[in-house]
Amino acid sequence: MKAIFLTLALSALLPGLALAQADAPAKKTTPATKAAAKAEPKAKAQPKKVVAKKEPPSKSRVELKSAAKNVAAGIEAAEAALTPAELAIAQRIEVGTMPCELGNSVTVVADPKNPGYFDMTMKNLKYRMSPVATTTGAIRLEDQKAGAVWLQLANKSMLMNHKLGQRLADECMSPSQVVVAEAIRKNPPPSVLDAVPPANK
Repeated sequence: MKAIFLTLALSALLPGLALAQADAPAKKTTPATKAAAKAEPKAKAQPKKVVAKKEPPSKSRVELKSAAKNVAAGIEAAEAALTPAELAIAQRIEVGTMPCELGNSVTVVADPKNPGYFDMTMKNLKYRMSPVATTTGAIRLEDQKAGAVWLQLANKSMLMNHKLGQRLADECMSPSQVVVAEAIRKNPPPSVLDAVPPANK
């Protein structure tokens, strides 16, 4: 009985073994195929990154940007309106390139499109100035965004940055201020500390 059982079991397994052996030679690799198999992972191309092209902005986006610029321009135009007193101060501003102490110079140019506004440069510094009324009578220009202040007196001008607490340029003089400074040097005004001469009796 055992012999019959073994015979049946072997006969059932033989076709499977035959198929396994038939597949086995196909799996055998030669040295050349081994080298190719090793080289294959290196030859695999890296997947390319797909860069999406930026689409041009839509019409609504362009219109929105344009509207924002127009609003900003309108705000600037509203800020640009100066009072008659400020326009009167602007007419007294000395323009041109003025030499200052320590070899510096400041250039003040009136803006022909916006009366009362001035573009000021000193080395790599640029300011957009407008007049500000003062109680002292000194002529004053300010760039409120940058914190720059230009004070113009009869005999000199100076540029300061009140945000930084620095004097950027001093003793800046236009030709007319040079004349006044010379006159003051030759005939200095009396000091408030000087003693008042006694009145003749």
